[in-house]
Amino acid sequence: MLFINVGPGPVSHSDAVISVTVGQVDGRSIAISAGSDDTVRIWDLITKRQIGGLTIEEKDGEPLTGYERILSVAVGQVDGRPVAVSGGWDSTVRTWDLTTRTQVGDPLTGHERSVVSVAVGEVNGRQVIVSASADATIRIWDLTTRKEIGDPLTGHSGTVASVVVSEVNGRPVVVSGGHDGTVRIWDLTTREQIGDPLTGHESNVVSVAVGEVNGRQVVVSGGWKGTVRVWDLTTRKQIGDPLTAHERGGGPVAFTQVNGRSVIVSGGVDRMVRVWDLITREQVGDPLTGHDRAVHAIAVTQVNSRLIVVSGGGDRTVRVWDLITREQVGDPLTGHERGVVSVGAGELKG
Repeated sequence: MLFINVGPGPVSHSDAVISVTVGQVDGRSIAISAGSDDTVRIWDLITKRQIGGLTIEEKDGEPLTGYERILSVAVGQVDGRPVAVSGGWDSTVRTWDLTTRTQVGDPLTGHERSVVSVAVGEVNGRQVIVSASADATIRIWDLTTRKEIGDPLTGHSGTVASVVVSEVNGRPVVVSGGHDGTVRIWDLTTREQIGDPLTGHESNVVSVAVGEVNGRQVVVSGGWKGTVRVWDLTTRKQIGDPLTAHERGGGPVAFTQVNGRSVIVSGGVDRMVRVWDLITREQVGDPLTGHDRAVHAIAVTQVNSRLIVVSGGGDRTVRVWDLITREQVGDPLTGHERGVVSVGAGELKG
């Protein structure tokens, strides 16, 4: 499967890929990658073609400073319309129409430092954005009105590196992981922290994910020292010993089901993508290899009944893997001029 550039801009990232996300736009499965080269690119996961990108445009008299770099992306919907949500180095949250690939309104401001992670969820029937920042706060925004909801959530003593939205006993919650080494759970309705923070990581928590194992909801957290810990989301107790996932340094984690069994996919500084069975707590097969530098971002999605992993790395590539055959699907997607720091996926008309 060859990669062909049919969208505007250069063919690929030219620096590290730092974030990826996956989703759909009008029936078309897509991945979105953000890179340290200050570009965000959209890829068709069937054709493996670049189909455009998201660009922050200069305003009259206000040239871009370089601080507009996008660090994290997520996919959601507004009135049935697919949108991307991004967090940036300039402390803003931005919303993008994925059909027109244009920014919707002005950026959302309030954070005092970089927005490191964004997620999309639902509270009392309305779509919300959850943003996490290096200013140690979490903020909630109405995705439709583009207004902040209430005061920021505070409790972390350092950068909040990762947020995800889930439910516990029917109530919406946010799970966050931070550089203070803790995982925290927040009630999105009352906006209060639920219980004490989950502690055990010896260093920064860099990624969190939520899933289900044998009927109970769990949180998976990835730590900078290479360990992955699993927590019961209801009791807030750690399940078993930590997994030593990566020897050199941990990174992103994602949760999925493979043939009825719960697995997590992790990436690390060791350039590996690894798959773990959450029941046996053993690694499934050999690691997925191909990245030449650290793996910064991972997303999991299904394309035409095929379960795939999308990974982004410091080698400036986005790679697609078949999670069943454990083979890389086609050539890496290249074009970012610096490392890819975030990837995501969705569906686009087509």
